[in-house]
Amino acid sequence: MAPLDPFVALAGGALIGSAAALLLLLSGRIAGVSGMLARGVGIADSGPKRSDALAFVLGLPIGALLIAGLVRAPEVIVTSSIPVILAGGLLVGFGTRLGNGCTSGHGVCGMARLSPRSIAATATFMAAGFLLVGVMRHVIGA
Repeated sequence: MAPLDPFVALAGGALIGSAAALLLLLSGRIAGVSGMLARGVGIADSGPKRSDALAFVLGLPIGALLIAGLVRAPEVIVTSSIPVILAGGLLVGFGTRLGNGCTSGHGVCGMARLSPRSIAATATFMAAGFLLVGVMRHVIGA
């Protein structure tokens, strides 16, 4: 790990927190990606204007590409099969709808507002992640 990596991570976290705070302060909206995506593609009736939601969602990969041009982009190696990746994506999407939000909405925005529902959801996300990593490493050996 290069000496500047913790500072890059800190800057990224500060940018995410600042963006979420600005969106809440300026528009009264929570920066949950799943809610914005649902509104943007038309499967949610409430929330920001559809054009605003689409701009938010499209800005995520565009912003990532801009930053990747400025900072060393990590090498990404995908070792899973396409069906496994698709199944995982569908399960995450189902869980997001079931939990009324995703990790960005609950973990970043909801926790900052001390929302009891978001605290419970984030604790559940984290516990499930810890458990899965433990099973994968120590039981399955992956």
